Amino acid sequence: MRFLPTAEQQAFIRSLDSLLSAAGAPAAARAWSAGDRAPGAALWARLAGAGVFALAAPEAYGGVGPLPVELALSFVELGRHAMPGPVVETVAVAALLGRLGQQGETEAAKRLLPRLVSGEEIATLAVAGNGPYALDPDAASVLLAVDGASVLRAAPGHGPLRVSADPVRRLGVPMTGGEVLADGPRVARAAAYAADVAMLVTAAQSLGTGLALLERTVAYVRQRTQFGVAVGSFQAVKHRLADTLTGLEFARPLLHGAALSMHPADIAAAKAAAGEAAYAAALTALHLHGAIGYTDEPELALWLRKARPLRDAWGSPAVCRARVLSG
Repeated sequence: MRFLPTAEQQAFIRSLDSLLSAAGAPAAARAWSAGDRAPGAALWARLAGAGVFALAAPEAYGGVGPLPVELALSFVELGRHAMPGPVVETVAVAALLGRLGQQGETEAAKRLLPRLVSGEEIATLAVAGNGPYALDPDAASVLLAVDGASVLRAAPGHGPLRVSADPVRRLGVPMTGGEVLADGPRVARAAAYAADVAMLVTAAQSLGTGLALLERTVAYVRQRTQFGVAVGSFQAVKHRLADTLTGLEFARPLLHGAALSMHPADIAAAKAAAGEAAYAAALTALHLHGAIGYTDEPELALWLRKARPLRDAWGSPAVCRARVLSG
């Protein structure tokens, strides 16, 4: 049996690729890292109009989901185009609020979900057990925190920002206090589901990042010459690129399988494989680009700097492997 995207899914991904290409997502990412949010916010609105955030929200709150397969396919494209901002965290918040709404905690879902789906709000999230930081809290209009796995609150702000290895990503610890939106076992179950969704789409973003790195490296070694011939004709270079492609293509079916099953162990396996494959693609790209790969001059730097933070976000390889082994 072959598991392939349907015609409708393929058409959606093509339209998303065209949207991101036309909008110049890498330029928006560079502006975002410099503190200019306007291009990224404009692109965010276009993604919302295309229905990306609606994929994580139930129909009762203006969404069309949850549709984890479509989400995973979408986030591969977001990774390929270096989309800035807390896109992972926004869909995780949508998943959390949607699950709470299904469990009877409807007030926060009714208030926030339609605005997340429409792109009117940008959300970020910190979940206990997944590190203390929230991504881009200064850019988010909704900052949520799950404390002790059972209390969901709207944080009133955040602490000092830290820049990760990727300057497009800024991290901050949500301040204590704030409105309690829900508490109890329902929050624990919804937060676990939201963390799974975040892990899945981060894996997809990693895969897209790795694919972008490979595409650009292949193009570079075709035009770079040594001894009068293209570097890409050297056997050692071909082997290195083939190994990189193999790692990415092995991660792809794990990602698709995890999106179909939404089993925690499957998601962890996909996250570990995609994160490691993208990081390997970054090392290959850096090696084959030579000295220019160490500069910020080429656009390649956007993806190079992203591979490792994505590998470790929402579950490091060690955490993911331990989760797979525990079943």
